Amino acid sequence: MWRFVPALGLALASSVGPAVAACDVKGAQIEEAIAAKSALRSDANAQLVRDLRTLRDAAIVLDTYKFPGECEVLLGVAKSLLADPGKTIEQGGDTDEDKAESLIEAREPKEAAPPKAK
Repeated sequence: MWRFVPALGLALASSVGPAVAACDVKGAQIEEAIAAKSALRSDANAQLVRDLRTLRDAAIVLDTYKFPGECEVLLGVAKSLLADPGKTIEQGGDTDEDKAESLIEAREPKEAAPPKAK
């Protein structure tokens, strides 16, 4: 009887389907929605398209690190922005230059600090 246990375990493991993703980034079809909206293909909306792709990429990272709820929130934000690109473009665009400079600085990779002497 015990010689069948490994075979039974193998059969059960192979019968279980692949795990369902908790956050369906691919199913959100962000890239397909970008391609379908003619307003997003103009040069004036390039920043919005970059932002949408950044949100999609961040959702992928969150899903990878097992934060499905946060991933879904980001996908919801992206879908909301895609639902009405005209309104999104009107309400977007912070023109605070100091804020923009600090955000650009925050994005720059920093060098590792030298180890502290003991």
